[in-house]
Amino acid sequence: MASHARFAEVASLAGDPTRAGMLHALMDGRALTASELARVAGVSPQTASAHLAKMAAADLVYVEKQGRHRYHRLATPAVARMLESIMQVASGLETRRAAPATGRRDVALRAARTCYDHLAGRLGVALTDALVRRGHVALTHDAGLVTDAGIAMFERLGIDVAVLSVGRGKNIRVLCRPCLDWSERRPHLAGALGAALCARSFEENWIRRSQSSRAVTVTVKGWCIFRDTIGVRLDEP
Repeated sequence: MASHARFAEVASLAGDPTRAGMLHALMDGRALTASELARVAGVSPQTASAHLAKMAAADLVYVEKQGRHRYHRLATPAVARMLESIMQVASGLETRRAAPATGRRDVALRAARTCYDHLAGRLGVALTDALVRRGHVALTHDAGLVTDAGIAMFERLGIDVAVLSVGRGKNIRVLCRPCLDWSERRPHLAGALGAALCARSFEENWIRRSQSSRAVTVTVKGWCIFRDTIGVRLDEP
């Protein structure tokens, strides 16, 4: 019964439109202030703070304090997976109705975006397809592994798989696993390896963040790396 009550609590919190908007804004892995999240949700900072306090108490959001500032981020990767799953279900239900109007922002999110700390959308799925096709990664429906060829390829990208494989304390993260993409309905790469590839892409300017959403754009340099080193098959802009 306790687990049922916990589920009901989380579902209620995540299902509220204002809280859902703030949670989705945190899906790009960044930490945001209550004021920034208030603007996203279209509410006052005081209202946003009240919602954030409830979500923090339910372990959906983690609060970091730096001096006078308080920054909020998703508490764990599991919360991000929950949100992605909710979006997957919502997207499936949406297709049963008349097709909604699609704006530029939605098109950009479907093309390439961050899913917490890894890459999603058509780009994320294409990267995963290339890694599997070339034998660098092997995936099942809920797990994955990196091959010797994959370890060598990731080293060329500047990613040390051996370091990622070492667990730290209680927060041992899965190295490699699939995450079902809500817009593509196919898996993109998650886990520590997916996060490392996303972080490396930002560091090397292969991708750039959007200022208004968690969509990302791929640079010319990025297209070359993704095509020549990883083997991505996507039309370049």
